Amino acid sequence: MFEFVRSWYQRKFSDPHSVTLLLLLLCTFAVLYFFGALLMPVLVAVVIAYLLDWPVVRLQRLGLSRTLATMLVVSLFCSLVVGTLFGFGPILWQQTSNLLQEAPTMLEQGKHYLMHLPVDYPTLITPEQVRTLVASVESKAMEFGQVLVSVSLTSLKDVVAWLIYLVLVPLLVFFMLKDKTQLVHSVSALLPAQRRLIQQVWLEMNQQIMNYIRGKVFEILIVGGVSFVVFTIFDLRYAALLGVLVGLSVLIPFIGAALVTIPVAAVALFQFGVSSEFWSVLVAYGIIQALDGNVLVPLLFSEAVDLNPVFIITAVLFFGGLWGFWGVFFAIPLASLVRALANAWSSTLEDANASAKQAQE
Repeated sequence: MFEFVRSWYQRKFSDPHSVTLLLLLLCTFAVLYFFGALLMPVLVAVVIAYLLDWPVVRLQRLGLSRTLATMLVVSLFCSLVVGTLFGFGPILWQQTSNLLQEAPTMLEQGKHYLMHLPVDYPTLITPEQVRTLVASVESKAMEFGQVLVSVSLTSLKDVVAWLIYLVLVPLLVFFMLKDKTQLVHSVSALLPAQRRLIQQVWLEMNQQIMNYIRGKVFEILIVGGVSFVVFTIFDLRYAALLGVLVGLSVLIPFIGAALVTIPVAAVALFQFGVSSEFWSVLVAYGIIQALDGNVLVPLLFSEAVDLNPVFIITAVLFFGGLWGFWGVFFAIPLASLVRALANAWSSTLEDANASAKQAQE
């Protein structure tokens, strides 16, 4: 066993390029783990810069300078964000407030339905099981209420930080886009000369990350917009809020859709009861999720769907536990990064050169 490990180590890490890649990964991991909260504006700016780089490049091809194209794209993006916040924000705030006020009544109605289950289905469920389930739900509801109160209290002291971020992030995005070439060259100059594997991984991941961010934004808008329209057609209450929740649920692969089913079903049950309208809403929601998973996701993420769902769910749990929201958001690219690293370390020098040449073409 010892000889096997030693031979593997000598084979993989006798190459200085492999050691350089390993050290870069360790340093990056340490910086994000220990200073991720401080670097949050930079991470947000990087994501937005990846999203906006495509229209900037297209405007450059039309003859505009990089600076002018960046100014136009960033200005339009900021205008859309501000317009959405002021146009859609009050509606979401009002619906969220109304939903929280009606939540106790909805819980009581749900409790009433559960209590009748042993009567309607005595062979499938017992009163003791229902009481245990009701106690668990009430406990979780109380914990959720305490979390909301604590978040509302702690968010008061973060208002100034958010205001600073609203100024810093657009500035960072502007300069990242305008000075992209200079920034890339500056970072490259800091790397050691033995960086063949770093370049190989970068060439494989850069386009994937750009496509992933752009595709994920499109998926959120499409799924959220379609859900809002469908809920409005069914005259479901809190259609805007539920549409936003369904759209944001795509950030968590597989798990998000299951979690958002709970508020959608709860609102429909509270409004319609166990009726044809209730089942119609659930069927329509199921169709949206099926089309998202089987049509939209393969179209937007052709590389990502090559990953086995087990790897994707594991990546969500692991990286989400490390870095919270950003770990969940980048779970699929990070899983792809792990695969790219495995490919890089297992490749020979000739394979790496061929891959780099093919990526550049």
